[in-house]
Amino acid sequence: MRCFLLALLALSLQAEVLLQESAFRPHPFGWTTWSQRPETKPRAFVDTSVGREKPGSLAINGASNAAAYGGWRKQIQNVKPGEWLRFQASYKAESVSAENWQIVARLDWQTADGKRAGDPDYMPWTRRAGAWSDLSGEAQAPANAASVYLELYLANAPQGTVWWDNIVLERIPPPAARKVNVATINLRPRNSAGPAESVARFLATVEKSVPAGTDVILLPEGITVVGTTKGYTEVGESIPGPTTKSLGEVAKARKAYIVAGIYEREGQTVYNTAVLIDRSGAVAGKYRKVYLPREEVERGLTPGTHFPVFETDFGKVGLMICYDVFFAEPARALANQGADMILMPIWGGDETLAKARAIENGVFLVTSGYDHPTYVMDPFGERLSQAREEGTAAAATIDLAKRYRWQWLGEMRTRRLKELRMDVAVPQPGLLR
Repeated sequence: MRCFLLALLALSLQAEVLLQESAFRPHPFGWTTWSQRPETKPRAFVDTSVGREKPGSLAINGASNAAAYGGWRKQIQNVKPGEWLRFQASYKAESVSAENWQIVARLDWQTADGKRAGDPDYMPWTRRAGAWSDLSGEAQAPANAASVYLELYLANAPQGTVWWDNIVLERIPPPAARKVNVATINLRPRNSAGPAESVARFLATVEKSVPAGTDVILLPEGITVVGTTKGYTEVGESIPGPTTKSLGEVAKARKAYIVAGIYEREGQTVYNTAVLIDRSGAVAGKYRKVYLPREEVERGLTPGTHFPVFETDFGKVGLMICYDVFFAEPARALANQGADMILMPIWGGDETLAKARAIENGVFLVTSGYDHPTYVMDPFGERLSQAREEGTAAAATIDLAKRYRWQWLGEMRTRRLKELRMDVAVPQPGLLR
């Protein structure tokens, strides 16, 4: 993590500021208002009484018009094809129900003859700072770009108002690669005397099959019950506990993260849990399976209640377990929080749905399964490596900094975050009207 933070600091020190504006006054230089047609034009004005640090901001009001879409834009010339830019802005909103898609900051690239170059890049990541929010993103100029519009919009929020301030555009060095060595195990112990023996077989396979220098090692679901004659609740244990201790010893020796599925007992409750062990051998996090199939509920398990994302020294990871793959929400919840990679211990599950989870969220998906293949998959749904034989590992080096762009849609990981409709009510399942 220290190296990652130092890289970010070095990046900021090398940035070349192309635009930095705040404390706006009437008739701001170079800024114009925009909407796709007169009937959808919101009210855009300079509010000299509101600002992030000092009064003065670019304001947009929905003008009681549900069709209103647009706001402020400014064109920046002399963009170099292929260069990287970082765009930052602060905003304050009132009466906006769905900020992720109704408050829009993006870079709209232009060719030398004034046509759109490539696809617009959305600024997706937001941090709250009191009444204001700080929004940012980085993007690479298309090969035919000569200029770019900075666009600050309000979308379809008839009673809403947004104030924009502290607007910065910087030229930055290309982001450093974030290479991660991933390995995932294909093993299904049989005729095991108990949890400790099954876990020992998994760890022996790690020692035999996982290359040195691996950053993340994934094991399947239920490694303490598979191959035994025991039930889920019989093998329930605390976290930390004997299994995390065994996993931790290997993680520490290899200086690697390890993820595995076990059964966690907390009082009278037993969960199907995936644990994340860090490079020091400590428990760095856990995820309790939210979507339990009927068979697990009837055998005494209790579902989890949230989808955590964990910081590692190479980026953010999320965990899913088996039956979660049949539902869109788990992977979406992890991607919404910025997960770069989802690690999924799995017993068995639909391969097409697993591929869809990687594609629809623009994330790497790594599986370790029994009746489901064991593989490393990229955000396009392509398997980079697969362990086809038992007792082997699928290993791949992935770059978490790489952008995956669709030919007609652009970079969907960030675009999806800005177009996802979480505000439209979904009817209660099974409720007939």
